[in-house]
Amino acid sequence: MAEFIENIDMFLKGTGETLYMTLLSTLIAYLIGLPLGILLIITDKNGLKPIKWLNVILNAIVNIFRSIPFLILLVWITPVTRAIVGKSYGTNAAIVPLVIAAAPFVARLIESSIKEVDSGVIEAAKSMGATHWQIVTKVLLSEAKPSLFIGSAIAVTTILSYSAMAGFVGGGGLGDIATRFGYYRYNDTIMTISVILLVIVVQVLQEIGMLIAKKSDKRN
Repeated sequence: MAEFIENIDMFLKGTGETLYMTLLSTLIAYLIGLPLGILLIITDKNGLKPIKWLNVILNAIVNIFRSIPFLILLVWITPVTRAIVGKSYGTNAAIVPLVIAAAPFVARLIESSIKEVDSGVIEAAKSMGATHWQIVTKVLLSEAKPSLFIGSAIAVTTILSYSAMAGFVGGGGLGDIATRFGYYRYNDTIMTISVILLVIVVQVLQEIGMLIAKKSDKRN
């Protein structure tokens, strides 16, 4: 406890940096992953507009980037990160690999959620003359809303775990504190406090996501 009080400013800053990286990366990942996931569904062989070649390319891109371990990706795209933000360390730099790693994951979550929508609802919308855009926005996304929010809770906690790994290369946040002041200095107390704070942040974000999902479920 004394160690926490002595370093409270450091831990508060680390928690703020972790939340900043996680939430901003999640937002950008969804801006990329949401349309990508919808395209995967639409262009599928059983989709609204089957386009085999496009679906194969999109699936390949998603599968390739999902197959690369985050720490390897973090190092591999260092030149890209440096070109975008001007440096390869710090919280802003960590956002680049976080987004690249998370966007394909988000796309799969979106795809999985939309696939849960009853095909009968889609057929009913088609019979009423709904356009593809209307089916996507007013049927697929609307019906899949609870599942989408659950997916977002999973995504944000996954991205938070990635942000902690970014600490090994100076990415900032609680992961950086755990690495620099805990691991490298053999300070088990700093390490333990960092882990506890990460667990608390994960639980809070997850509970918020699940609460939103529950409230959006029309079946309740």
